[in-house]
Parts: sequence; C-alpha cells; structure tokens
Amino acid sequence: MFKTALSIAGTDPTGGAGTIVDVKVFQSRGVYGMSAITSIVAQNTRGVQQVFDQPVHVLEAQLESIYSDIVPDAVKTGMLASSEVMDVVRPYIEKHQIPYVIDPVMVAKSGDDLLDDAGKNAVRYKLLDLATVATPNLPELERILNMKVESRSDIDRAGSIFLNEIGSQAVIVKGGHMEGDAIDYLFTKNGVIELPARRIATYHTHGTGCTFSAVITAELAKGRSIEDSVRTAKAYITSAILNTPGLGHGNGPVNHFSYQEEEHENQSN
Repeated sequence: MFKTALSIAGTDPTGGAGTIVDVKVFQSRGVYGMSAITSIVAQNTRGVQQVFDQPVHVLEAQLESIYSDIVPDAVKTGMLASSEVMDVVRPYIEKHQIPYVIDPVMVAKSGDDLLDDAGKNAVRYKLLDLATVATPNLPELERILNMKVESRSDIDRAGSIFLNEIGSQAVIVKGGHMEGDAIDYLFTKNGVIELPARRIATYHTHGTGCTFSAVITAELAKGRSIEDSVRTAKAYITSAILNTPGLGHGNGPVNHFSYQEEEHENQSN
C-alpha cells in the first residue's frame, strides 16, 4: 500500500519551490503526493513577478475533494496567503489525527512577501498549536515570536516557547541564517538535538525550506519518528545543496535526485 502525503501551498512554475517541489520530494521518498493550491505564483530563480491568491472557496473545494476520497497519511502546509486561508485549512488538520508539518512561509528567497501582515500575525494562533513539526527559518521564527534570535540562549528560549506556550510537538530552529556551521536544533518534549552540517558556499538555495519540510512530511507519512524524519531531511537537504544543478539566472533550485543516488550507492556497496 502506498503511503500518501498532501501539500497545501502555492506554486512555482520553475519547479524549485511550493507544491511542485513538495510532490517531487514526496515521490523521491517513495510516498504518493497530492496537492491543494493556495496561490498561483509567477516566480522564477530571480524573484516573484505576480501572485494570484485562490478564492478561499476554491481552496476548500480542493481540500474537500481530497479528504472525501484519499485521506493523507501526513500533510504539510507552506504558503498560506492570509488568515482566512488558515481558517479554511485548520478544520482539515484538526479533524484527522495525522502528522502535520508546518513550514510557515512568509517571504520568498528573493525577499518578496508571500503572506500579508494579518496572516503573519495569525500563524502563531491559528495553526502552530496543531503542528507535529514546525520548520521556521530564522526571520520567520523572529516574526512569529516577536523576538530577536542571535544566540544559543535565544534559540533555547524560542524552542521552549514553541513547545510550552504555542503547543507544537516539535520545532526545528534552522541555523542557515546564522554565522558559522549550519546547525539546526530540533526541540521535542524529550529535549534538544543538534544537527550540524558544514556551510556550503552557494547561492543556489531556492526552495530549501520547502524541500526540507517535504522530506519530513514524507518520512512521517511512512510512520517514522520525528527525530528519524528530521535526520533524513537534514541529510537530504545537505546533499541537495551540495550538488545543485545550477539552473536559472538567480537563486537556483537544489538537486532533488542526489540523496537518492547516494542511498543507492550505499546499498550497492
């Protein structure tokens, strides 16, 4: 039986981010991918040119079509353009006791806003309490918590707030925006786990957050633990960044094939 995963997010016609990359990642991890589109985004490696947010009734119709036929084994949300969109999504997450990964996408890699101000303020109170795993980057984390995160003590405080005040089961504080090695910190009720990786000198990092959270979602859909899912995602994204294909004229996408190739080589040896 195929395990299934659902991505609720916006689009990227160049295939580097959003629902397109989520489904691509699900497939690469052996999970059947589905998607409900929140926003149609004209973007490429150079930036966002235009955004059309789907009417909320269109999104709800998509979700009803999916859940009335194939209830996913795990779900992730990415770009949710407004507070109203979150109101539509929440009941579907709440009703079914399945793993939920939230990548609280607020700003594109190019710096373009993908979430309105009301939505930025609403993320904390409308969805994060349902999260199995939350995967904010540093700017998103600071916006959600309304605090600066500049030191290890700040990171520990942020993790504690997510677990004990917001109510997420786990949160990953990603170190990609901090100096030094790219250390991610996974906070769960069992404590904190450091996930180090060397920093890779490249500007081809379009869709890294989408890719990372999609791997976690796929692994959770297969019944793996939070820690194992995150460790796989860390190895996957490190390989994907290290072996970027160099596409586009801006911040190019990562390589969604390289980790599988490494796995196959290791199995052959």
